[in-house]
Amino acid sequence: MRGSWRLGAGLAACLLMGMSLQAGAQALPPELQKAWKATKLPLSSLSLEIREAGGPVIASVQAGEPRNPASVMKTVTTWTALSALGPDYAWRTRFLSDPGARVDEQGTLQGPLYVQAAGDPWFRQEDLWNMLRELRLRGVKNLSEVVVDRSRFGDVAIDTGAFDDFPDRPYNASPDAMMVNFGATRLVFLPDARSRQWIPLLDPPTRNVRVEGRLEWLDGACKGSPAVAADVRPEGPVSVIHVSGKAVGDCGEFSVYRLAGNQGDHFEALFRLLWRELGGTLSRGIREGRAPSRATVLAWHDSPTLADVIRQINKYSNNVMARMTLLTLGAELNGPGATPDSGGRAVRQILKNQGVDTAGWVLDNGSGLSRQGRITARGLAQMLDVAWRSPLMPEFVSSLAISGVDGTVRRRLRSEDTRGQAHLKTGTLRDSRALAGYVRGASGKRYILVSLVNSPSAAAVRPFDDAVVEWLAAR
Repeated sequence: MRGSWRLGAGLAACLLMGMSLQAGAQALPPELQKAWKATKLPLSSLSLEIREAGGPVIASVQAGEPRNPASVMKTVTTWTALSALGPDYAWRTRFLSDPGARVDEQGTLQGPLYVQAAGDPWFRQEDLWNMLRELRLRGVKNLSEVVVDRSRFGDVAIDTGAFDDFPDRPYNASPDAMMVNFGATRLVFLPDARSRQWIPLLDPPTRNVRVEGRLEWLDGACKGSPAVAADVRPEGPVSVIHVSGKAVGDCGEFSVYRLAGNQGDHFEALFRLLWRELGGTLSRGIREGRAPSRATVLAWHDSPTLADVIRQINKYSNNVMARMTLLTLGAELNGPGATPDSGGRAVRQILKNQGVDTAGWVLDNGSGLSRQGRITARGLAQMLDVAWRSPLMPEFVSSLAISGVDGTVRRRLRSEDTRGQAHLKTGTLRDSRALAGYVRGASGKRYILVSLVNSPSAAAVRPFDDAVVEWLAAR
């Protein structure tokens, strides 16, 4: 009797499981079920939400399950920043002096030069040069010391090798309130056809970075990107970039970018180099500190607007710019000394006010370069719907990559039916693939798509995601 009961209970459990799987499969539109089966991924790895923008849900599969969205997390950071700060928000980096400080006849500035860092995610070498040039135009030639005020952010430096053991790759760059050129050094290879050699040049050419090794010169036609290895190894106070590999001379000049030191060292080396090139002197050095509250402004630089910045973040999936934007949200909404935690709290509050369900979300750095980050397909679809119905919709949608045209989807969805018909954000990690955004259907309706897959074989979902876009574009 007892064995019979167990057999019956087991049979019932199997039937219930079968019904559950069948119900999950039926949540996919029939037109997409074949494409999903072709991935050979378990349905349990998928979270999907498809809805008409401003309208009903069309399909939903485990949409409330928190999953790692990879770089699709950037849509959360950029939308909340845009909606809270406005499209015309800009970061202002300033050079300051002590109140009443004078410049004498020899061009010596009394007291320190203060650099008030703004956390500008798009501050470039030429921007720093322009600010220093403004100092020279104002008669400043000799500086006693430079004090860098990074107090807008807290202690936000990260171990750049912690994520994947590639600490010199620019996508792993650490955020810093006074970041220049993302903290990356450019290694330029110039072809010398006469000697059949590749000549390496460093930009910027600083004393604390040097190059060792060589590339082998190959003859023939250029058939693709050169196979070059460039690895940074610290040797005392110097970073050495070891290069090796082969490159066809016909390919012409090309560049490789590497992190050759921390953000503070990179800024100092670049500041010294540019200031010296402009004829300036620095007698004591560069240190970290606070600018006086009533300091005098000597020069400043305003960044591009936030609307322009989020286009760089979303179209090209820039990790450190996303991190900096999250920290900026934390500073603006929760005060200076911003951290990823204060930025995450700001994001949650913004989305709560917008009626977005963030249950189960883990907002750790704002970029998606994380093993811990989590969102839900349903919550993200709600957020995308809020964005669609917002007056800021044009700015946000235009920040996403256009199918078959630019950004991270320029080589995808290039058929006549899909090219230019979707604005999308991709996400790619070892065990995660994600796609989210808006698709314009043949009827003229707009559809919201969120697809999140977490699995060791997550890469297999790409044809399915493309099939979803094609299906929506045909509606």
